[in-house]
Amino acid sequence: MEPVKNILVGLDTSELDITLIKYAAFVTDNSSAERVHFVNLVKNLNVPDDVRKEFPHLIENALKEREQQIVTSVEKYFHTKKKVEVTHEVRKGQPPELLKMAEKFDADLIIVGQKKSLPGTAVTTMRLARRAICNLLIVPETDANVEPKAEKVLVPVDFSSYSKLALEQTIDLAGKTSTVKEIICQNVYNVPAGYHYTGKSFEEFAEIMKKNARSDFKKFISQIDTGGYKIKEVYSLDTNDNLASDIYDYANKIHPDVIVIGAKGRTAAAALFLGSLAEKMVNDKMNHPLLVVRFKGKSAGLIETLKEL
Repeated sequence: MEPVKNILVGLDTSELDITLIKYAAFVTDNSSAERVHFVNLVKNLNVPDDVRKEFPHLIENALKEREQQIVTSVEKYFHTKKKVEVTHEVRKGQPPELLKMAEKFDADLIIVGQKKSLPGTAVTTMRLARRAICNLLIVPETDANVEPKAEKVLVPVDFSSYSKLALEQTIDLAGKTSTVKEIICQNVYNVPAGYHYTGKSFEEFAEIMKKNARSDFKKFISQIDTGGYKIKEVYSLDTNDNLASDIYDYANKIHPDVIVIGAKGRTAAAALFLGSLAEKMVNDKMNHPLLVVRFKGKSAGLIETLKEL
């Protein structure tokens, strides 16, 4: 796993900022972080020319006020066990600008929030997931009093190189810190159309597919250095042709502290970020932090994204 040295955190002065700042501190204490950059993009600063002439410092003062809000929140909630460089930046711009800022900052990890009921608009997680050149941690709106942790980690796997990356990074985290206590790999399998032509019932063929998934997992895990950690394997039968929902349904049963997925590939993980249904899930059903990992610098361009559809 590449070390996380530079962390960029997207804030918007809503109550969700408290949670994001706490997660930034948690990651800082459990990584090689050296710099943490808190940023806020202010969208609504379109002032008519006549008004701007009458009040020439209006925008400047608005940005200063917003920056002071960010500074105050960070000072109050960013408590770490080690010294890191902490910086703040407030500027006029739209959410996509965050990607440019991350590249300029050479970010290894971007932390953003996902709202449910709080007013305002959160950073566009769909675009970030598709275009980010580094790892992305999406934290859902939750009780601000809940303290971040990563004791139980769920890693959906389809035996691809992307799910291999997700599991390896999870194992690496477990080896470098004492936070991870349980690693669970979930494989979602399905019964192919036309199974009835084999003379088997749905239940019989489902058992065949599950047996095949177990065999594939055995091969998959044999290629990974588990570091001595026991990896729990779980198999879920997809019955609604929606692999992503199966992952969230299982997560809602076991309540992992974080879900770790690969950023790209023909997987249930990738499906979270492709299509309107996936976008709705991220907005409405996301109850656990989601860490999207990728090889740094390998963003998904248009052609790559189309290949995955």
